[in-house]
Amino acid sequence: MDFKYQSAVTLAQVAEAAGVGESTVSRVLRNHGSFSGKTRDRVIAAVERLGYVPNRIAGTLASAGSRLVAFVIPSLSNIVFADVLRGASAILEANQHQAVFAVTDYDPQREEALVASMLAWRPTAVMLAGYEHTQGTVKMLRAANCRSVELLDVDGTALDLAVGFSNRAAGHESAQFLLKRGYRRIGYVGHDLNRDTRAGKRFSSFCETLSAGGAPLVDCEIHAAASSVENGRLGLEQLLTRTPDLDAVYFSNDDMALGGYFHCLARGISIPSQLAIFGYNGLDIGRVTPQPFSTIRTPRVATGQVAAKLVVDNAPPQVVDLGFQLIEGATA
Repeated sequence: MDFKYQSAVTLAQVAEAAGVGESTVSRVLRNHGSFSGKTRDRVIAAVERLGYVPNRIAGTLASAGSRLVAFVIPSLSNIVFADVLRGASAILEANQHQAVFAVTDYDPQREEALVASMLAWRPTAVMLAGYEHTQGTVKMLRAANCRSVELLDVDGTALDLAVGFSNRAAGHESAQFLLKRGYRRIGYVGHDLNRDTRAGKRFSSFCETLSAGGAPLVDCEIHAAASSVENGRLGLEQLLTRTPDLDAVYFSNDDMALGGYFHCLARGISIPSQLAIFGYNGLDIGRVTPQPFSTIRTPRVATGQVAAKLVVDNAPPQVVDLGFQLIEGATA
């Protein structure tokens, strides 16, 4: 027997079933305006009985706005962005806003196309990672009748709202930590710095600080691919094959550092007596390894929470620097 789709239940049908006007149903569903408790119960009962789903597109067109908040993020495989979304979603849902997201894979042209798609839905706000965007993206955001929120960075000029921390300061503090511990032959293992501009800022500041401290970076291994545990392990193996006398290695993030840690375990390299490892992000897994990671812990959940609160409160343009925490750990 062929399956036949049933026509969607309409607002008018709900109103008829509840014995009220369509405007009353709309007020109840939006929880806005005046209506009695008895009227609300009748409307909700009709909605549940008929299986009515509100047409959000129609609502958006009617009001020339929406309660959507669009996230255009580089990756979902990186827990950093999942943490930001987790923090933001709790605040948005508590204030009747809905988060939607799209993934750019660190491609600025794809980000531009996705921002254009999201703006077509007339969102309340668009949230993006970092300050570096194409001219087309910047032009669209400046012309849009919505808030722009740039996340996880404060090193630059914000379009509107920005929430995060200084990546350049994180690179500087990481280098200072290793220098103060007496490390002088320091290497670096990282991922694509041209696409991940925040990692690029950390690396640049790290190298500048090492040079100023009289111990310039000895060697580096940078993979053109995205960060991963596997690439961290492979990167450290290639780096040590080429430059075996390093005494410390700085990784672009904790995922890559975890791969380096596994490589040392497999090859019998003692940490930190033979080789020190320093990461970035302060991921949970780095706290429960046999030797807790030496790293920078970033306030990712708090970044999402603060960003969402600024949007909900319609705050004036501002930059919120949440800072970071250096974790001494046991790997350096």
